[in-house]
Amino acid sequence: MKLLLIGGSGQLSGRLAQMALEQGHQVWTVTRGIRPLPEGVHSLIADREDPAQMRAALEGANTGWDAMLDTVCRTPHHAQVDLEVVTPFVRRMVIVSTDSVYSPYHKNVPQDEHADVYMADGGYGHNKRMMEQVFEASDPSVLWTIFRPGHILGPGFWLGCYPENSRQPDLLRRIRSGEPMRLVGGGEFLIHPIFVDDMAQAMLDCISNPAARREIFCIGGPDAVPNHRYYELIGQIIDCPVQIENIPLEGYLEKHPEYSGHLCHRSYTLAKMEAAGIPLPKTTLEDALRRHILWLDSLEEEQ
Repeated sequence: MKLLLIGGSGQLSGRLAQMALEQGHQVWTVTRGIRPLPEGVHSLIADREDPAQMRAALEGANTGWDAMLDTVCRTPHHAQVDLEVVTPFVRRMVIVSTDSVYSPYHKNVPQDEHADVYMADGGYGHNKRMMEQVFEASDPSVLWTIFRPGHILGPGFWLGCYPENSRQPDLLRRIRSGEPMRLVGGGEFLIHPIFVDDMAQAMLDCISNPAARREIFCIGGPDAVPNHRYYELIGQIIDCPVQIENIPLEGYLEKHPEYSGHLCHRSYTLAKMEAAGIPLPKTTLEDALRRHILWLDSLEEEQ
């Protein structure tokens, strides 16, 4: 297939581009040209915030694409640009949203794709939900698929999933030095991580699947675990038991409302994905963490 990636130099988009190339697809990327791209892609330079610039870049490629995969669609404006500028050039669209669209105060365990209450605070999750709504209101001829991942891990990402130790460049060093991991409520809330390769593969798998058209899917890996288990597994893998310091939950959210989307259970049913015939992610959390840590240690060796 001929694939157009909005992004291509980021953590997920870069791996998506690599995997698509490895599977024999032709790949074009739209980026601002700031960061290096995977070898073998056709680079288009444009700022997605500028519709005229986007249109000029796509027209200049002098081709069309079987699908567009957008890993950085964050706002209703981004969705509108995709619909107005990109759709004339593509047959299918695959969009990455987030589990942060759900209101943390009205979630089920596990949560499915439907919610009576979504985030409406003007923040990241709220903007993502408004982005989704733009696609939902689009003409029925526009064939999109939206995925809602939670925590994506693997090469390309920093490690850590929970306040106050989320996405920390030096997390392994701190654990190896014996520094305790400060976890709110002792890390009691569930998290449902997905390995980056599994996320990318699901996006590729849904393109030719009619049952995925104009549908939203929750997505996560095989394991939903308490946050403290995520850190305990890291300690087991590096043979350095993790010390966990319990930060009392009471009063914490009032002081740190920005963490509301993390201080709740983030576990999702993949029944809709399975029913649609999209192969479910298979990489266990332990295996994903091993591969993630191996990559992080290789970075340390290079420095």
